[in-house]
Amino acid sequence: MARRRRRLRNNRLTRPMRKKLIVVLGIVFSALFFLVGRIVYIQLVDGDRYERTVLDQQEYSSQVLPYKRGDIVDRNGTILATSKDVFNVVLDCRVLNAKKACIDSTVEALVNCFSLTQEGIRKQLKDTPRSQYCILAKKVSYDKTKEFRELKEKKDSHITGVWFEKEYERDYPYKTLASSVIGFVTKGNEGINGLERSYNGILNGEDGRQYGYLSSDNDYEKTVVEAKDGKTIVSTIDMTIQSMIEKKIEKFNKEHSGYKGRKQGSAHTAVLMMNPNNGEVLAMAQYPFYDLTAPRDLTHVYKKSAIKKMSDKKKLAILNDLWNNYCVTATYEPGSTAKPFTVATGLDSGKLKGRETFICNGSEKVGDHLIHCANRNGHGKETIEKAVNNSCNDALMQMGRKIGISTFTKYQSIFGFGRKTGIDLPGEARTDTLIYTKDTMNATSLATNSFGQNFNATMIQLGSGFCSLINGGNYYQPHMVKEIRNADGSLYEEVEPTLLKQTISKETSRYLRRYLYTTVKEGTAHSAQVEGYTMGGKTGTAEKLPRGNKKYLVSFIGFAPANNPQVMIYVIIDEPHLKDQAQSSLATNLAREILTQVLPYMNIYPDANKKGAVPQIKAPEEKYEQGIFE
Repeated sequence: MARRRRRLRNNRLTRPMRKKLIVVLGIVFSALFFLVGRIVYIQLVDGDRYERTVLDQQEYSSQVLPYKRGDIVDRNGTILATSKDVFNVVLDCRVLNAKKACIDSTVEALVNCFSLTQEGIRKQLKDTPRSQYCILAKKVSYDKTKEFRELKEKKDSHITGVWFEKEYERDYPYKTLASSVIGFVTKGNEGINGLERSYNGILNGEDGRQYGYLSSDNDYEKTVVEAKDGKTIVSTIDMTIQSMIEKKIEKFNKEHSGYKGRKQGSAHTAVLMMNPNNGEVLAMAQYPFYDLTAPRDLTHVYKKSAIKKMSDKKKLAILNDLWNNYCVTATYEPGSTAKPFTVATGLDSGKLKGRETFICNGSEKVGDHLIHCANRNGHGKETIEKAVNNSCNDALMQMGRKIGISTFTKYQSIFGFGRKTGIDLPGEARTDTLIYTKDTMNATSLATNSFGQNFNATMIQLGSGFCSLINGGNYYQPHMVKEIRNADGSLYEEVEPTLLKQTISKETSRYLRRYLYTTVKEGTAHSAQVEGYTMGGKTGTAEKLPRGNKKYLVSFIGFAPANNPQVMIYVIIDEPHLKDQAQSSLATNLAREILTQVLPYMNIYPDANKKGAVPQIKAPEEKYEQGIFE
């Protein structure tokens, strides 16, 4: 027991240690007393000032610096879509209320520069006296803010408590030009349709941020992380060509409007123009168009009284049709513009030797069906070239029979029918279920497909395949963008043409160019001829479903010059608003008017009298007997 008591005594604090502990505790309690007293003092005496300081720091400690969305420009650098600076006019009520001598002059300047009312501004100062973020006006131009700043910078201006918050607003300088190609954006910089949507991630950048404290003197102590602006895309579109085409389309529709009270001249009018040697789209236009700065406006298509009567559902359906790019999203039966593909299939596969002749008596009996030629009396004896020139359905059905189902469907796939082209635009239509396969095609569908009925295509699909028929057999993927550039203008990426495949031989292509040349020179496409130029092309008149309703889609696809194609044009007029719709001359005349302006602009010179301008081919008997195409 004695040992335990001794151990306990040894664990007790000595007198010096107790003195030190008392001193330490005294210091701690004194510090706590001082801190509590200070907090009470701040709360009771100076709490209002500290509360405002904290609010100031919360308001200004982090400010978003918006990025600028990249531009969309044409192939020559002309701006088609851009983002312009706009400003929100922000009133700092706390600052202005603290300097009462400045209220009158500040209010007067705001009223004069931004068309605001004195009553509204003074009410804001009274109702929210300590607010530092009251937006008085939105999306004000730089010129308006400059006017205000100049007033503020004058000596003895007594203007304070106003600052400008920078934003960006999407701007389309040409409004309706290439609307279906460009598309538009939401307020949140999300692309809707066109290139705005396809390249949304490229065009958008990254917001920056500004950290810091704004004093009552408007002096920043700040840290800035700069915004990263979006990239610019350089499109393949030529604004001048696009404008020429759109004016001609609009003129056509105005001239043919009024039938049965209609404001347009057709259900749709569309034109596709490409460089056949690399897949670049030079122009892609349609009517009706829409205003990119007011995409929901229908007044150019319908009368205001008619719009008021529309349900929201009907308006939405009309807008969707208006916004869709007809050249990419619409499917249709192409008609006789598909005949060159049938001829190319026969020649390239060797199923046609080139010297064949066919007797057209006006119709062909296929199975239980009697299928007519456009010429019910018959064309008589036809060579392959004459069959193309005359657009003879009867001869083409006989060619289709010689080609056979297996070869015909194989080449349709080679030419791209039934497959998406992969063009860099949204909404490309699927046609795989709108075309026959080897297993589903029969003698009747082979006959109708041979002259372009009973299967569906898109403009970009048929146009891209046609380019391969006339350029030596090279199928390039169609594309809308040439380059992508950084915000500072430096090159980020160059988009090279993509050669996907060889569809036909160069020799077959030479024959096709010759046949299509004579079709414009002396055949059904003669009214497309531009004086002084060699051209090739094919008309199309497709009867729409249901058959017998007298509704047609008329078209023309062509190229120039004939022996060295530099430009391909494809014109479609869907349901022209006329009593007799089956007039392919509507399309050929429109194509001629367009090319008359476009060819000189592209520095393509008249060549009709130039030696070697006309495609030369040797006698078919000589070439095909050698088995070149077998």
